[in-house]
Amino acid sequence: MTDRTLFSLAFALAAPFWALLILAPGRRWTDRIAASPLPMVPVIGVYLALAIPVFPQLWAAVSRPDLAGFQQLLTLGGGAGAIWAQLIAWDLFLGQWMYREARTLGIHPLVMGPLLALTILLSPFGVLLFLCLRGTLRLRGRQRRPVASN
Repeated sequence: MTDRTLFSLAFALAAPFWALLILAPGRRWTDRIAASPLPMVPVIGVYLALAIPVFPQLWAAVSRPDLAGFQQLLTLGGGAGAIWAQLIAWDLFLGQWMYREARTLGIHPLVMGPLLALTILLSPFGVLLFLCLRGTLRLRGRQRRPVASN
């Protein structure tokens, strides 16, 4: 497979799992899939297929990080593709965690759907908003608990 095909395949492999998290929340099979690390495995396979051929350049970029070295890595199709596949796998991991946390906290799926969609596109923004929501809900939960009297 070409670097271009593998690049496209990375998101295509993750998309069905994202669709379940967003469009079928609360279903038993969605909950089981969200609790499993297996959805990331095919994307990690794509990562390996892209990363292994450029491993010396990849290692140089991550072991001694500097902007020029990273830019050099991204000029390689396999380098850019590997970083993309790593990003897709990590975002899916974050999305699965957010989904499980939201279910535990009772966050409505109509709130989580847009947050998960934002996480697909711009994960730092989606995760930050989720963490703010999660923190607010936890703080409210602590404030509502009755204080034990002595």
